[in-house]
Order: sequence, then structure tokens, then C-alpha cells
Amino acid sequence: MVSAHGGRPVAAARHRQVKLGAYVMFEGRAWQVAAVAGASVRLVDTRGQTASVLAPFLFADPAFAVVDSPAAAVPPWGLLESVPERERERALAWQRHIREVETGLPGGPADGGTPRPEYDPARRSMAEREQAKADELARLGWPQASRATVRRMRARYHASGLMGLVPRRKPSRATGRADERVVAAVLEALRRQRGRSKGTLKGLRELAGQILADTHGPGTVAVPAPSTFNRLVRVLADPLEHPGRPARTATTTPVRPYTPTVALRPGELVQVDTTRLDVMAVGEDGKPVRPELTIALDVATRSVVAAVLREEGTKAADAALLLAEMAVPHPARPGWPGHLRLAHAAVPYDRLLALDARLESAAARPVVVPETIVIDRGAIFVSAAFLAACETLGVSVQPAPPRSPAAKGAVERTFGSINTLVAQHIAGYTGSHILERGEAVEDEARFTMAQLQELLDEWITTRWQHRPHEGLRHPLLPKKALTPNEMWGALLGASGYVPLPLTGADYLELLPVRFHPITARGIRINYRTYDHACLNEHRGRPSPTGQPGGKWEVHLNPHDVRQVYIRLPDGLLHEIPWIHRDHVHAPMGETAWRHIRAALNRRGDRERHEADLAEAADQILRRARPLPGHGAPAPAAPGTAGPQTADDDAEAEESPDTADSHAPDADADGNLADSDELSPPAGRYALYNAFEEAEHW
Repeated sequence: MVSAHGGRPVAAARHRQVKLGAYVMFEGRAWQVAAVAGASVRLVDTRGQTASVLAPFLFADPAFAVVDSPAAAVPPWGLLESVPERERERALAWQRHIREVETGLPGGPADGGTPRPEYDPARRSMAEREQAKADELARLGWPQASRATVRRMRARYHASGLMGLVPRRKPSRATGRADERVVAAVLEALRRQRGRSKGTLKGLRELAGQILADTHGPGTVAVPAPSTFNRLVRVLADPLEHPGRPARTATTTPVRPYTPTVALRPGELVQVDTTRLDVMAVGEDGKPVRPELTIALDVATRSVVAAVLREEGTKAADAALLLAEMAVPHPARPGWPGHLRLAHAAVPYDRLLALDARLESAAARPVVVPETIVIDRGAIFVSAAFLAACETLGVSVQPAPPRSPAAKGAVERTFGSINTLVAQHIAGYTGSHILERGEAVEDEARFTMAQLQELLDEWITTRWQHRPHEGLRHPLLPKKALTPNEMWGALLGASGYVPLPLTGADYLELLPVRFHPITARGIRINYRTYDHACLNEHRGRPSPTGQPGGKWEVHLNPHDVRQVYIRLPDGLLHEIPWIHRDHVHAPMGETAWRHIRAALNRRGDRERHEADLAEAADQILRRARPLPGHGAPAPAAPGTAGPQTADDDAEAEESPDTADSHAPDADADGNLADSDELSPPAGRYALYNAFEEAEHW
């Protein structure tokens, strides 16, 4: 099977799979794929003529298309976040019904089990299965449940995915048709109960009735029925203060028998989890922080296929981008020795390079397109954005059972290995618990988040992927423990390798979505103004998508706020820069921006205040990311990083002016010479460009 990416506009691009039996258009004729051998595709036309074509030449044909297996592009998941929960649940229910009509099983062919007789594809035609589903929905009380409705919903699902099943109408308000006087009484009753011991919904209903009688007179406004009142309270009450919610108590659930997790091919089972790293780092505001580490572990090879460090809590966008990181080759960083490249790993490199040219400059780490991802029930992993990304890439999501740590035992054990093998050797190590913590751990923080991420990536490539693992055994060598890279090379012969190309538009679609109006000044987000000439014809106009308030869909990278991306009527995402982007010479996240706003009092008009914020952002990022050899050392090898020595402290005390100037070769007044302008190394902190990033792969 070969993956292809057509030469069409980025927004209309489609990921296609040319596999055995597929029909393709080539040179104006229809062909069927008879064989795929490396980069060569064997074609047979309707008259029996055969042709052998190189895959790049086939995909470059302007008329090339996969006739019978189109695949959807990366959908705009941000729109799914704006759908009310009730409508989202109804769309998911329609998805299960459609799958049962088409495959016989609500979860699809991989669900297992036996289809019900009325939905068995071997016994019933599609028309009969559609009619059976319409009759079933009518018995369940679904309105307008006819065979035509089922057929129309199937067509909308195949055309637009899950978003096509959402009703195309303006959502109603959260309280529905409830009387505004009743809503005000319920809110007042909840306010009076706040801070007191929790009662029951029945008691809250009586209190709301008393408030209505005191405000509008006895019998003027009727109290809703208990079921209607309870639904209204669920909408208005804070989840943590919901009346009648029982307190969490310890359960006596018996311990389940331990069953080891088995995976026989790379990507068959990938476990994802997040934890706090036992190391203090230098945050964007220059203060010590304890970062969060999110990793994806391939169970079959025990390879860390993706690892991301974040200063604050990991967001849903980070989890979605984690999928892209594990599916594309990891680049070999400049300065890494040659033996860390994939060409020197124990894998069939020549055959892999013939299938994917991106592997030529890749690091010696596996590239895995996951089939099933095991997650916990964290908010970031059950978000609509992450689940939609998994469905588009054909990834099955399997939540781990509650109170079952063995369900993700492999990734949990890997976190312990990272802390013992590398974290304890890094300056700022906190220890596994408070009793093992040093007296001044915060003062030992030496590495920024970018430096710590680079150190972790190099350690994974250098040490983890070449370290024998006792759980990795080959059937022909059962007594020898293999390394993750050796196990990956051994399994490639049985499972093969299918590259997954991603475009720049796909990376932009994975970014978080917000909705903002386009004013005469541009787009205003959190005291930042974004503007560009492409917004001129849309200023003051509502979005054609019909969003509430006429707001437009804006994609924002929370880790680099210097530009946003807006979806214009042409369907493409256009980059809109921050008006003060040229003043900030390093990537800046929302964390640093909030710190700057809290430290700088607002003064003058809006434009002057925003310019002051930009100048403060530039200064704080310069201090947080000093040049190598001045303030924070370059990442050291594991085992060599440590706290600053006494000689270094003495040298810093002898040269206070140099330390305060934050620059090399400063004069006695702390000023820089004209030839020594303070700026980051060229290319090190370049602006994030999704299309350039995609071209690298």
C-alpha cells in the first residue's frame, strides 16, 4: 500500500491510499492496481493491458485520482467544540446507527460480535437495512425517522464526517423555554446555598418556590415540575456545587487479575499519558517551573515515538499534535553525531528510504502510524479535537478502565525510567517525593524549556532507543533482550511501513480554535491586535459561516502568539501577524504574556499600552533565553549537568555589570557596542511556519 498526496491546493488536498484492487485514473484512463512493489505500482486497464509505473510519476499525473476510495481531509475540529453537548451526543448516536446499517455492528468491523439479523449484510440489502433502522428509530421516539432520513444522514456523514451529522440550525439558549422569572429564582436559590452544606434537589425546589412567592406574590408564577426543575438546575448549577451529588467514597472493588498487554506490530497499540517531570526548568518569565511531560509509547517495540514538554498544563492541541509527531520522522538535530541517524540503525534503511524520502535526514527513532491509542480519562485526551483527529487518521481510541493502573503499565513504567535514568542527572532535580527533595531546588534550575526538550530528544535517541529491554524478545532469539530500534527493525519485515504525509494546512487545522470579530483595527485577542491587508474587505462584516455574533474562526498557537490564522470565505487559513511581531525576537506563549500583563500597569491609550507590552515581552524573553555561556549553559550530556560551581559564583560576583547588562562585551556602563547588538542566533527562534515545516518532511 502506498500513500499519495495530490498536487492540488492545500485546503483541497486529500490523503489517498493506493492499495491492491483500488481503481485509479492515470493518463485519462481507469486502471486497477494489481501489485505494489517498493516504489513501483503495477496497473491493469479494462482491456487487459498492463503497465509498471513509479509511484512519484503516478501521483504527479494531473489527472490522477483514486476512483473508489476517497478520503476526507483534516476537518475543522474547532467547529465541533462550539456545538452544544446535546447536539454533539445526537451526532455520535447517529454515527453508531449509520455504522450498524453499513457494517452490521455499531462500532464498525473492528467491534467484534455478531450483527443483529435485520442488519446482517449477508442477509439483508442496504435498502432493507435502512428501512429496519428507520422503524427502530421510530419505535424509540425519534422524530421524522424515515428511510429517506437514514439515507440522507448516511450521505451527510460520508461527505462531511461527524460534523455533517450536526443539525444545521442555530442552537437555542441553554435554559430553553423556561420562564425568565423561574431562571432568576433558581439562580438566587443556588446563590443562597453556596458555601453551605449540600442539600437535595427537592429542598432546592422548595426554596425556589419561596423566592417566587416572595418576589411575585403567592401563586403568580408556578414552580416547574420536578423533572423540568432538575434539568434546569443541571444547566445553571456549577458541577462541583450540584445539589444531591453524593460524596466520593472509597470502593471495595476487588482487584482484577493482571493480564500483560501484547502487541505484535509497530503502531498496533500506543499508550499515551502525561505527568510532571521531576526537574525544575526556567520558565518563559524567568522563574523556575516544573514542566509537564507527555509521551507516546509504542507497546510492540517499547519506543518513545513522541515526547512533548510544556510549561503549563498540556492542552488538547498538544495531544492532537502528538499524533502528527509520532507519524512523521524525527529530524536529526544539527551537531548530533552521525551514528544517531537512521542510516546507522539496525533497520532495512535502503528499503525504507525507497518508500519515504523523508527518512534520509531522520534520527534513529521509529516512525509509527498508530492503530489504537490507549488513554486515561483526562480532559485533553477525551476532547472533541483529539477524538476527531484520531478518527480522521483512522486511529481507534481506547480509554483505560478506571482504577486500573496496569492498563497503561508500559507507559507508567517508562516515566519511572526517565526519572531514574536521565532526570536525576539534570540540574534542578526535585526527587520522586518531598522527603527526597533538596533545600534549594528552585535555585538549581539551569535549563529553559527549549533546552530541556532538546536534551530529552537527544537522550531518547542516544540512550533509550539503544538500551536493551527485558520485555523485547525475538522468537528466534528468545534469550537475548533487544533494543527498541532492533525490535522495530525485526517487526518491519512482518508488518511493513506505510508513510503518512501531512501538509501545512493539516498542522494549522490541529491548532486550537477561537471565534473573534474582524473590526476596523483588525482582530483583538487578549490585549493583542492582529492585522493584515487581506482583512480589508471583511472588516466589520459577519462571518459567512453563521457563527453567533458574526464572529470568524481563528486558529491560535498557545505556545507562539506572534501570529494567528483566520479562515476566510475561500476556505483557506490565512496568517495574520501581530502588529508588534517585529519587536519580539523569540517565540512567546500565553504564559509569558499573562505574566507581562500582570507586571506592567496599563497606561496611556490602547496602542501605547500594546507597544509597552511588546517591548516588555522582548526584554523578558531575552533574559529567559540568554546566549550560550551567559546565564544558562547549553544542554549537557546526562550525568554531567549540575548546579553552578563556587568558581562560577565568584566570577559572577566579580563582574556585576556584565551580568546585569545581559550581553557579551558590554562596556563599564553596561552598554553594548554597535557591533555586538544583542540578538538570538540566526534561525534558532524563527517564526513557526506550518508550510515550511511540512516541506521539511
